[in-house]
Amino acid sequence: MGTVGQIRQAESTPSRSDTEFRRLLEMLPAGAYTCDADGLITYYNQYAVRVWGREPRLNDPVDRFCGSFKLFSAGGAPLTHDQCWMALALRDAAGYNGHEIVVERPDGTRLTVLAHANPLHDDAGTLLGAVNVLVDITDRKRAEDAVREADRRKTDFLALLAHELRNPLAPIRNGLEIIKLGDADRPAVEQARAMMERQLGHLVRLIDDLLDLSRITKGKIDLRRDRIDLAGPVQDAVEACRSLVEERGHHLAVTFPPRPVYVDGDRTRLAQVFANLLNNSARYTPRGGHIKLAVERQGSDVVVTVGDDGAGVPADVLPRVFDMFTQADRSLERSEGGLGIGLALVKGLVELHGGTVSARSDGPGRGSEFGVRLPVLLARGRGSQPGDGGGDAARPGSVQRILVVDDNQDAAVSLALMLKILGHDSRTAYDGLEAVEAAGAFRPDVVLLDIGLPKLNGYEACRQIRAQPWGERMVLIALTGWGQDEDRSRSKEAGFNFHMVKPVDPATLQKLLAGLLLTPA
Repeated sequence: MGTVGQIRQAESTPSRSDTEFRRLLEMLPAGAYTCDADGLITYYNQYAVRVWGREPRLNDPVDRFCGSFKLFSAGGAPLTHDQCWMALALRDAAGYNGHEIVVERPDGTRLTVLAHANPLHDDAGTLLGAVNVLVDITDRKRAEDAVREADRRKTDFLALLAHELRNPLAPIRNGLEIIKLGDADRPAVEQARAMMERQLGHLVRLIDDLLDLSRITKGKIDLRRDRIDLAGPVQDAVEACRSLVEERGHHLAVTFPPRPVYVDGDRTRLAQVFANLLNNSARYTPRGGHIKLAVERQGSDVVVTVGDDGAGVPADVLPRVFDMFTQADRSLERSEGGLGIGLALVKGLVELHGGTVSARSDGPGRGSEFGVRLPVLLARGRGSQPGDGGGDAARPGSVQRILVVDDNQDAAVSLALMLKILGHDSRTAYDGLEAVEAAGAFRPDVVLLDIGLPKLNGYEACRQIRAQPWGERMVLIALTGWGQDEDRSRSKEAGFNFHMVKPVDPATLQKLLAGLLLTPA
């Protein structure tokens, strides 16, 4: 098939008025093409090629009425080319303006366009053909769909909120009436008091979750971070959920790795994360089900999984299960499912800790598994305190081998010098290839690695170090001027343990280094 230019050269020389008309169509920020009275395409502009994803043949019955690969109505029904707006304009000798149609291109992508098809007549009124202008409104349609979806979810949320608030209010109101009527019946009053206390606690947790989620979305939540053994918040969560698990008759199994795993985190917030996951499993698993919580060390990360043999998650819901107000089942039978904010809260809190969340399910009725992955803060081992005679005799607990990599030599040298003054054994490298070579020769405990490096960028240097047996356990810290969420995600994917934004605060760096283990478990 020739190019547009070659095809047009093969056509008969257009008249001056045709030339001006086509020049005007070429200037349109929309697809435009013409057909003769028989529906054969006689001209199209380059924007039309972009819309169609192909170049149709001119004056050829194979490409009649339209250059699209496939066509669909706005509702999704397949259309033949003789049902398109151009065909109707020619058939009826009438204009069809502002009507939607969906174009599928050869690569399978679809665009929604507004068609403006109008017939062309000569001075005697004879139909000569028609012109069709295709305005791409795909982005607008997606935005409209997003607004409609957001509005639907808001409406669902308000209905759910009213339902969730009424649920505890009803027994509280009944309890007040029991207390008023049952002065002499102390057991009944005590039972009512205990019930009201439980329901009030449910209300408080509901409001707290809403406020927490609001703070996370506005970036106003503060973590009280410390070096903590992850077993602590996990046990807190198990204890918090124990009554619900026992009430439902579930079997809960909890497993930990043989040695403690430390993270830089907020114990209360992490307990909140694991409690939300356990509560979900308890609520959505039929009575007498099985729930498993497992803590597993995986390289420089720790993964906490909560799995069950309960209701499962439909495939269409799984990709958005961590979105705000998402619920897999809104039927009356599962009306106790809550507001659909628990998993969104989990995701927000985990990401604030520099971690990620995941969800897996084989479908409805086949259980689900949620995973929380957090960077390990490699804790000092036994005997690593100065003067206690334990650990590596060649390297006291306060000394670490640190490789500093930065193409700004002044920055690298000054940081390495500061680390030496603090008692560490530091070396420098100034490009990505040199970093990989130096890491192999020096075998540092920690690599402070710039991202924007010559010869090999920091991401690739990190991957190459991680690919070596001696690099699997190294602590790699990204040093970069980029600090957006996507930058942190990218460094995490490359294999970095931590992400620090330049200029690095020395106190923050010292605190981080103080918690790193010389010989990771």
